[in-house]
Amino acid sequence: MTDDLLEENTIALPEGYTNLNWFHGFGRQIGPLYEKIETDGGYTRAFLVQEYHTNGMGNCHGGMLMAFADMAFGHAITMSTHRYWVTVRLLTDFLSGAKIGEWVEGTGEVVGAEDDFFTVQGRIWCGDRTIMSGTGVFKALGERPPK
Repeated sequence: MTDDLLEENTIALPEGYTNLNWFHGFGRQIGPLYEKIETDGGYTRAFLVQEYHTNGMGNCHGGMLMAFADMAFGHAITMSTHRYWVTVRLLTDFLSGAKIGEWVEGTGEVVGAEDDFFTVQGRIWCGDRTIMSGTGVFKALGERPPK
């Protein structure tokens, strides 16, 4: 076992998912993270709960879920505007938990916009179980080049 959280993954990804390959910053510390882009322009982000994501009770830590929600919800801004963004406010409700080995997914949808501020509603789930729901306000910044 290695301490490199980005070493080649041996898990079988669900169909359509690719590794985000974040090699720097906070995303590297909590990854690996994955993404699936839908043909209609929608997206889903995901991660596999691993031991280093858990709290003392063996559940995925609330801080990990909040960080993931921030990235999953906020990505709606990138998808709709092709701009970088920062989080202004993130309000969430923890509705369930996730254990080691569970595949956690999340997405967001822009539901309001004024000037450079966007309101996003999002959901985090595991299978048919909603883990977290929430609303975020994000400020769009400079242009983000397409990948």
